[in-house]
Amino acid sequence: MMLHVPAVLSPEEVETCRRDLDAADWVDGNLTSGAQAALAKRNLQLAQDAPAAVRVGRAIVQALRANPLFMSAALPQTILPPLFNRYGEGHVFHDHIDNAVRWNPATGGVLRTDLSATLFLSKPGDYEGGELTVEDTYGSHIVKLEAGDLILYPASSVHRVTPITRGERVASFFWIQSLIRDDGRRRLLFDMDLAIQQVAQAMGADAPAAVSLTGTYHNLLRAWAET
Repeated sequence: MMLHVPAVLSPEEVETCRRDLDAADWVDGNLTSGAQAALAKRNLQLAQDAPAAVRVGRAIVQALRANPLFMSAALPQTILPPLFNRYGEGHVFHDHIDNAVRWNPATGGVLRTDLSATLFLSKPGDYEGGELTVEDTYGSHIVKLEAGDLILYPASSVHRVTPITRGERVASFFWIQSLIRDDGRRRLLFDMDLAIQQVAQAMGADAPAAVSLTGTYHNLLRAWAET
């Protein structure tokens, strides 16, 4: 499932985050890349432990946990600390697939990367090129969102960032281990949650149909959740 989550950050929050990030020291993105990624990627990144990255990352995670659409779609068990990249003219990230597992700096352990997320921190008019292109069974999806908007998609998808030809693109990217490993089951639960909200709005939260759907949803979540 691929999902656009609008307005994770307000324009004011984006501006605050950008002030903090723009004043930080950016480094070659390949300092943290493996051998294969280094052949595909040209951009800048913030070190994961850079003070600005830590501060802004915490603000993003707090906003995500308060966002009902994100929580319903991702059903997050763990959100890895957000990372930050900057693409200028000539920068690009060719076709790649994210690692299936990643080290969690908060715990020292590893987690499964079920979902990838990109939170745009530049306005679309500030740059040309730089589109995130995600390939799935339904074809290619070209993504260029408003600052503060997020795209969520399976981490197993082939994706790329097209070359920047003008301006600069700043974004946060991170991974989520979901309570539900299977993308099809996660999509079913998301659709059920939307249906519950629609029925509750039309008939009331205590209507038999809403209560029945809610019970089915939670029974499936219990059965499918990873422990």
